[in-house]
Amino acid sequence: MKYAIGSANPAKVKAVEQMIKEPVQPLDVPSGVSPQPLSDEETRLGAVNRAKACVEKGAELGFGLEGGVTDMEGTLYLCNWGALADQDGHLVVASGAKIPLPDEIAAPIRKGSELGEVMASFTSDKDIRKKAGAIGVLTNGELARDEMFMHIVKLLYGQYKFQK
Repeated sequence: MKYAIGSANPAKVKAVEQMIKEPVQPLDVPSGVSPQPLSDEETRLGAVNRAKACVEKGAELGFGLEGGVTDMEGTLYLCNWGALADQDGHLVVASGAKIPLPDEIAAPIRKGSELGEVMASFTSDKDIRKKAGAIGVLTNGELARDEMFMHIVKLLYGQYKFQK
């Protein structure tokens, strides 16, 4: 297996496949963090863990993409991190878009709900995290989740090629 991503989420798989322009093997691997990462650090760690787990399962290059939230000066922001690992132990990371979450979305997350669940209720679309995601809803369709993650994949793959 040449390329793998530590997720079966169609938006994440699509982001990697569009950049790599080759088939990517989705792998169900643990993030090693909470179901709703609550900081940049935790979200980044989830991405790193997923990328490394792909390599451990035999991928030449493993991608980990993780969405989370982070609190900045009392405002909850959407955050996204990615990691790329290879069999030689190289690791690169990158962060993506951050936008503030409206209070009606942030409040239930602060009480323990996951962003995906909140967005599913907010939009009446149980699969919103597999499609436009919170970023798509909150940008009125200007940026879809796969596009946001593709930006991160470009940052990852570009760094990786630069360092090789």
